[in-house]
Amino acid sequence: MKVLSALICCLILATGAVAGDAPQWVRYPAISPDGNTVAFEYKGDLWSVPSTGGAATLLTAGSSYEYAPVWSHDSQSLAFASDRYGNFDVFVMPATGGEATRLTFHSSSEVPGSFTADDTGVLFSAVRQDPASNAQFPTGGMSE
Repeated sequence: MKVLSALICCLILATGAVAGDAPQWVRYPAISPDGNTVAFEYKGDLWSVPSTGGAATLLTAGSSYEYAPVWSHDSQSLAFASDRYGNFDVFVMPATGGEATRLTFHSSSEVPGSFTADDTGVLFSAVRQDPASNAQFPTGGMSE
């Protein structure tokens, strides 16, 4: 009886240890237009994994925080937001990883939303205000 109880305790502890290795807080999933790959953010880096399952591949690494991956229509590129230079700017890189190119340089943060239909540009959102000297400068607490 003691052996059986010890075996059950070991199985419970082993199951808990395996479950503890499962990644938590996987965020911003984006499936490629061809349906073959899923890109996602985990612990501030971008990863990709086949949509059929398998091992995930690290696409970005470093001290910066990357998130919000967006696929190009041909599934060859990923746009994403990164704080490599302080605020979040939009970057684009090959979907398999590699060198990222910075697309935005404004002091406010930008987040990609989609590629243009021909994949030559990235549409993004940002909060921007007119200069205070502009006649249409918003008064009060409302931004444009």
